[in-house]
Amino acid sequence: MSVNLAGFLGVVMLAYLVPGPDFLVIVRAAARRPALGRAAALGAQAGLCVHMCAAALGLSVIATRSALAFTVIKLAGAAYLIYLGVRVLLDARREGREPGRGGPARQPGGATCERSPTPKRRTHRRDSFVQGFLTNVLNPKAALFFLSILPQFVDHGGSLTRQIFLLGFLDIVIGIVYWLVLVGVAARLRTVFGPALRRRWEHISGWLFIAIGIGVAATE
Repeated sequence: MSVNLAGFLGVVMLAYLVPGPDFLVIVRAAARRPALGRAAALGAQAGLCVHMCAAALGLSVIATRSALAFTVIKLAGAAYLIYLGVRVLLDARREGREPGRGGPARQPGGATCERSPTPKRRTHRRDSFVQGFLTNVLNPKAALFFLSILPQFVDHGGSLTRQIFLLGFLDIVIGIVYWLVLVGVAARLRTVFGPALRRRWEHISGWLFIAIGIGVAATE
């Protein structure tokens, strides 16, 4: 089991290093506030718990072998990513139209006064957690990982359920550590970039969500 375990850990690390929907959700959340990034990361790993339990119970096999079930999951994931992209673009446009905080406003007759801050819609950690969770749960590639790749490292002479939970738990723990490191890096970059670059990143993130969603929907 040690050789299979070492190989599994290598595959898991490689999978995390390849950017995907989870990566985009977590980095965008962390760029807004580190607490949001951590919440999104925990949501994504909670989604992996769902895939792990489904694989242990055999539900992943049923979903994958059923063309209709797999198509429904795929289209639901694609629709959610496109929805996130549109929402990000609308939020970025709304924030771009807001007047600057504390800037002087010109009154009739030449007098100036301080402009009162415009309230912004605040994103809560619960929202980021749900985004990370749904992005992972509705990602068909995550389900396929637990169905097609994980079984290659399982000793079929032992308890399959126990080994699936063991490897899945290691996957989740590695992901938590990796995401938290990524959140720290994104939080530091946030302090370097100015408001203009952050707004540009919001627009890029929105279009990337839409592009990934279209790519998921087009996948056979």
